[in-house]
Amino acid sequence: MRYLVILVCCLLAIGCKKKDAPKPPQASVLVFPNQDSECTTGEALNETTSSVEFRWGDSKNTETYELNVSNISTGIAQIISTSSLSAKLPLEKGAPYSWFVVSKNATTNETAFSETWQFYNAGSQTTYAPFPAQIIFPESGSSVLKDINNEVKLSWSGVDIEDDIEVFEVYFGTDPAANILIITLTADDFIRKVSVLSEITYYWRIVTKDSEGNISDSGIFQFKVI
Repeated sequence: MRYLVILVCCLLAIGCKKKDAPKPPQASVLVFPNQDSECTTGEALNETTSSVEFRWGDSKNTETYELNVSNISTGIAQIISTSSLSAKLPLEKGAPYSWFVVSKNATTNETAFSETWQFYNAGSQTTYAPFPAQIIFPESGSSVLKDINNEVKLSWSGVDIEDDIEVFEVYFGTDPAANILIITLTADDFIRKVSVLSEITYYWRIVTKDSEGNISDSGIFQFKVI
């Protein structure tokens, strides 16, 4: 009888033992198309479209990968889910794209995002516009503190696959259209301090121009000063 009680207790202990929590997936490392490049390996489908193969690295605790590819000019996105480490999508020739991969596992709601890369799908043109400037600070929709001089530092990054950016035009103000040009900076300058007031929302954008006369627009970002 004593041994029976011990056996029952052991079985109960095993049954009550908590299962290990599922491990969340880890972020994948992007492989191809390369960051800030011209992709020339697409297979032509017609005069305006080619098929491009995307590749990324294996990530731990991942069952499926969600490939997200967006046309930077139009904002149109293509999303495909796969268990493989590659996928092909039809892309517009000569258009700029951004892409990233989301790692997923059915045992958990947690996901992991790769970096976001950008590239041009090769077309017939011989020159490309700069990629839209990437806003670093302040992040859009954020609330920020001004410094002791009542200023906030705007910062961004800019890339052109031909490395011929000439200037950045900084548009800034309280108008949601962000159409007030406050300064034009050289290609080596990615920072501008601006005067601000507390409890005011500001809007800003960066227009990038290269030596060939090509132009790109970052789009409008906003932040509130607290």
